[in-house]
Amino acid sequence: MANLAVFASGSGSNFQAIADALKGSSHRLALLVYDRKTAYVRQRAQAAGIPVENIEYSREKPREETEKELLTRLKPYSIDLIALAGFMRLLTPVLVDAYKDRIINVHPSLLPKYPGTHGIEESYHSGDRELGITIHRVDYGLDTGPIIRRGRILRCEGESLEDFEARIHALEHRLYPEVILNILEGNIG
Repeated sequence: MANLAVFASGSGSNFQAIADALKGSSHRLALLVYDRKTAYVRQRAQAAGIPVENIEYSREKPREETEKELLTRLKPYSIDLIALAGFMRLLTPVLVDAYKDRIINVHPSLLPKYPGTHGIEESYHSGDRELGITIHRVDYGLDTGPIIRRGRILRCEGESLEDFEARIHALEHRLYPEVILNILEGNIG
């Protein structure tokens, strides 16, 4: 049995997909870490009985100090893998090194195209025929870590941004939990 922590900043739809996928497994979603007090993901976790930790990044305190505090708070949960699910922070070497090769992220574009916080919009406006998502390990860069898996969809002419975003999220909700389970099972090194 492995323990997973999910880090999120928003509504938590990927968190919910991960939580649902882990229900029938021998692994445990041990913790949600969220960084925005108003994030709906907190309610999702509490409704599922999953412990939550709020971590506040601030301009007055270096990110490294915040992440040292976070490491202390993670310790009691014996976390084996961290999955970023809409966590809108660039992690520092403090956290990345402590969980080397054990932090993954899902990004809503076919990296290396359109890294950063506007991947969906940039993909949508790109004119690229093939679009999709990338699941990758987290390193020190912005969406630059080694790629684990990509999921691809074709552009639908005339599709609205909202419909495109829904298709991207559906792809994330299907593939990300699958990759997480494979890592926890030891099928992906």
